[in-house]
Parts: sequence; C-alpha cells; structure tokens
Amino acid sequence: MDDPEERFTDLYDRHYRNVLGYTLLRADRDVAEDIASETFIVAWRRLDDVPEPALPWLLGVARNLLAKQRDSRHRRQALVDRIVALSSSRDMETWDVAEHVIDREQALAALSALREKDVEAMVFATWYGLPPDQAAMAMGCSVRTYNVRLHRARKRLEQALRVETTLTRAVPQGRPARRIA
Repeated sequence: MDDPEERFTDLYDRHYRNVLGYTLLRADRDVAEDIASETFIVAWRRLDDVPEPALPWLLGVARNLLAKQRDSRHRRQALVDRIVALSSSRDMETWDVAEHVIDREQALAALSALREKDVEAMVFATWYGLPPDQAAMAMGCSVRTYNVRLHRARKRLEQALRVETTLTRAVPQGRPARRIA
C-alpha cells in the first residue's frame, strides 16, 4: 500500500484489539485504552518505521508506554510518601488554606514575570515530564541549549519568587474598617 492513511487504517484494524488486550492485562481499563490509543499515535507518527510483522513492534511500543506511565505513577507516590513522612500530625492540624492561597498567588505572579521561553522550558520538564532530548526537540533546539535554558529559567524563577515573597511581606496587612454609628 502506498497511501499512508490506508496503510495506517489497515494496521489499526488488524492490531488494535491485540494491543488493547495486551494493555488491559497490565492496567485499568481507562489507562489501557489511553495506552492503546497512544500506541497508534506513535505508529502514525513513525509509520515508515513500522516493520512487518507490525504486532511485535506495536506491543513493544505499548510496553514502553506502560512502563513510562508506571514510572510516573511511582514518582508521584514517592513524592506523596516523602511529604507525609516530613509532615507531622501537628502540621495537618495547623494547616491554613489562606497561607497556601498566598503561596499560589506568589508563584503565579513569579511565573508571569518570566519570559515565555523560560516558562516553556520548565513546563516541558515539570508538567509534561519530558526528558531533555524530547523537550529540546519540542523547543527546536539542541539538548545542550535546552539544558542551559532550563537551568537559567529555574534560576530566574527562584529569583522572582524571592522578590514576590519580599513584596508580599512588605505590604502592610489591612486594618479593619472603622464602624460609623
């Protein structure tokens, strides 16, 4: 087949159930369906690299995606475990929502003070969890350039957060309004 759409449609029709079945054995239904779909997104993007027979290659892609998803879940759980280990019951009792709102507002203000490329570099690393080579590809630069951008962006954010914290502490707290009888 010379037409890429026909080739992909045939690939999908022949192998989707097998890929979904494989992922269902290893993950919950919603995660399995997402991984199966993502497997075919990878196949579409790399259609010229898909060998014959395609099923082993597709299952390998699904396996890698499952491992990546599992690693991400383990990292999140490790972070939660660290936070719980470092928090005492007293911390939980004295937890003040207002303090966290102020912290969030400070963080948003600091982020808005950064250049777009700084925010983009950090988003690829933290939000999407892309490794440097993939983030560099997404930003259209070399890995070395990306690493430098990310390092500088983090330094600028740290500095902006210090400034925001200083400004917030310098603003006097409002007094209650006088009541006129």
